[in-house]
Amino acid sequence: MRFAKLVDYFERLEATTKRLEMFDILSELFREVEVEEIAPVVYLLEEQLAPPFRGIEIGMAEKLVLRAIAKATGVEEGRVATLYKKLGDPGLVVERLLEQKKEASARGKLTVLAVYTRLMEIAEQTGEGSVERKIQGLSDLLAEAGPKEARYIARFVMGRLRLGIGDPTILDALSKAVAGDRSLRPELERAYNLCSDLGLVARTLRGQGLEGIRAFRVRVGHPIRMALAERLPTAEEIIRRLGRCAVEVKIDGFRCQVHKQGDAVEIFSRNLERTTPMFPDIVEGVRRQVAAREAIFEGEAVAVNEETGEIYPFQVTVQRKRKHGVEEMAREYPLVLYAFDLLYSDGMDYTPEPYERRRAALERMIRPGDRLKLAEMIITEDPKAVERFFEESIERGLEGIVAKRLDAPYQAGARGFHWIKLKRSYKGELSDTLDVVLIGYFHGRGSRARLGIGALLGAVYDEESDTFKTIAKIGSGLSEEEWVRIRELLDRSRVSHRPARVDSLIEPDVWVEPRYVVTVLADEITKSPVHTCGKRDDEPGYALRFPRVVGWIREDKRPEDANTVREVLELYEMQKRVKLAG
Repeated sequence: MRFAKLVDYFERLEATTKRLEMFDILSELFREVEVEEIAPVVYLLEEQLAPPFRGIEIGMAEKLVLRAIAKATGVEEGRVATLYKKLGDPGLVVERLLEQKKEASARGKLTVLAVYTRLMEIAEQTGEGSVERKIQGLSDLLAEAGPKEARYIARFVMGRLRLGIGDPTILDALSKAVAGDRSLRPELERAYNLCSDLGLVARTLRGQGLEGIRAFRVRVGHPIRMALAERLPTAEEIIRRLGRCAVEVKIDGFRCQVHKQGDAVEIFSRNLERTTPMFPDIVEGVRRQVAAREAIFEGEAVAVNEETGEIYPFQVTVQRKRKHGVEEMAREYPLVLYAFDLLYSDGMDYTPEPYERRRAALERMIRPGDRLKLAEMIITEDPKAVERFFEESIERGLEGIVAKRLDAPYQAGARGFHWIKLKRSYKGELSDTLDVVLIGYFHGRGSRARLGIGALLGAVYDEESDTFKTIAKIGSGLSEEEWVRIRELLDRSRVSHRPARVDSLIEPDVWVEPRYVVTVLADEITKSPVHTCGKRDDEPGYALRFPRVVGWIREDKRPEDANTVREVLELYEMQKRVKLAG
């Protein structure tokens, strides 16, 4: 396929705000591309060159891209910078400059695979002189592209493609491309949950059909999409739903999925990014303490005071998330990984096995040592025992507890009542926090007018429709400096119209692509006629009352990892029950 043809699809996707139309356009595209092209096309639609766990990034900041545009078009860098300030889009800049060149009509012969390969070559440049090689590589590519093709190449390199396509929409479109409807979605999703690589799923479906998809198995080095917990407000309700269950401490740290193959160890974060270089102490601990040649297991890594054994608060642990000064920080704040689940060991896929068997195998696999420990756990059917264990956890400064069904498999990529969390308290008010996606902001008034931002528009994720529904207008919790920083960050993702995956009755001053997640604390959940979270026909939606930002952007979470509409409705019901009981 010519890259120009793919760009036509990009334009059609960019022009629609209707998810069903987007779904039809994608399925048409997936039918048209060749087998060897479909994985690169899927990655480009996701605005990446490979799955996040591969850690492959273009690594070109704004200034470098503008220098490449200047070289490709033969225009002085100063003029390029001036035009960029005027247009605010590197894609429009290079498109306009190439249109002014006489030989522009001779361009546009690039194929999809050629563009993808060249972008990958740029990303793989490292070492001395790599910056100049990246600039030259991008410049050469832009010079060979047609004006419209160059627009989308420049946007991709800058992370501003902004097509607004989520994984569920791609899975649905793949199903329709092959089966004519969404019927293959569950099996495609299962394969995706096991490999976390949509390009691989697409290539397998087109190359091997449904048999290839059904043959997907857990493999070391491919992170498994993590299971998530539901919530209930009391120990009594947990036991009522689960009966006799395991109850583990809930630790506030870095969720880690560890992959071991011989001495090779990789660690992946909650959103499946490779974090191995940040945690050399955990890597060494895995080599020493894991009694298996091959293994995949999960745990929570936290900074621990080695003198007292006390777990530091998350504000201390989070300092370990860094690219520089890693060894020094590891000595100052060593981590302990509290392992809580086993997914694979020496040829045995444990994900279909009941929790009780997974835990027993995990206990056999972890040798005694100071870097890896087992998460504390009891088994009980007594609500009072659950409550005592919960209170003891809180007294130690932990987040709470997670109760787990003893006979439940590991639900990769899913949230369900196999795991139920009970956090610090759900006492009449909304004492727990919610993670919301930022989808826009409002210009400041009064004292905030000079900051250019006064409030954020927050949304939660609707799993059924793969959209984001508004839940809060957030105007507090940040310092003046942080308001400016967050505005600058959001401006990198600003779009001229409501993003296709956003459902909103409110019109912010600036729309942004759903990309950044923040944690919000609010007094309670209330009914709201202006927010779309949970809104049905003539029924009102739901909103957060007096929301305020807690902390900063959650870099460990994708937009789809935000709290869901369903969770908000469940929290609202919990809130009502607790108030009635009081």
